[in-house]
Amino acid sequence: MQRITELFETYLKFERNFTDNTAMAYVSDITKLENFLADRSVPLEKAGTMEVEAFLVSLHELGISPESQARILQGIKAFYRFLLSERYIDSDPCELIEAPKKRQHIPTVLTLDEVNRVISMPDVSTALGQRNRAILETLYSCGLRVSELIDLRFSRIFASEGYIIVVGKGRKERLVPISESALQEIDNCRAFRYETDVQPGFEDCVFLNRFGRAMTRIAVFNVVKQYCAEAGIRKDVSPHTFRHTFATHLLEGGANLRAIQMMLGHAQISTTQIYTKADIQHLREDILMYHPRNKV
Repeated sequence: MQRITELFETYLKFERNFTDNTAMAYVSDITKLENFLADRSVPLEKAGTMEVEAFLVSLHELGISPESQARILQGIKAFYRFLLSERYIDSDPCELIEAPKKRQHIPTVLTLDEVNRVISMPDVSTALGQRNRAILETLYSCGLRVSELIDLRFSRIFASEGYIIVVGKGRKERLVPISESALQEIDNCRAFRYETDVQPGFEDCVFLNRFGRAMTRIAVFNVVKQYCAEAGIRKDVSPHTFRHTFATHLLEGGANLRAIQMMLGHAQISTTQIYTKADIQHLREDILMYHPRNKV
């Protein structure tokens, strides 16, 4: 089975175009199932629907969240589809198994005033301050994942056309409109480029750390936390909050849900529909605050 697992990992990377981290996570899922089945003396290729369902029950009993259970099942399903396509097995034990229902959390969203306050915090007279202003502006302007932000390249920015090319999950590329304000802040970063000793291989990266290399996720997280604190925002905010805010503000402004799905790079429209719930929650709060029947 080790040889088959290695072939599966190769298949994920080079045929499914998965990132190394995603492929490793899928292989880890298979290892978890393999260890579970070993206690029952059942080889991976001999597992049936009942064994896989028993494995999912064990995850639940361990206190694993429905979201994590669903993600692990996703890896297992991909593995058995691979075995079936390569004719290692005759039937897929996961074919009729449904993923656990994920809990729907209404995401934290900033108001427009809060966004403006945060973006105005960095001191743009310094290289780091200007870089941080551009980071905040781009997060809100484009709704990027933090991994997409730190991977942004100058060669993927088409300023005259007003869009950027973003490399998202599964290395899938998509076009995302970018605002004039975000383009201006990014252009302002170039004025400070001479202060940074850019390391070889990072010349095309838009956002660099002080050592001339691409920024990390943690660094961007710290930037967001710092300026939210300085702006007096008490909400639990992360870089992903700007992505939620981007989508919610578009929806409130009348944007089509399908268009938001495309800009966010969601594979399923159901993922994007969480923002309709955030919009409804916002509407409910307005009604409770302003409706005459709710005033004492």
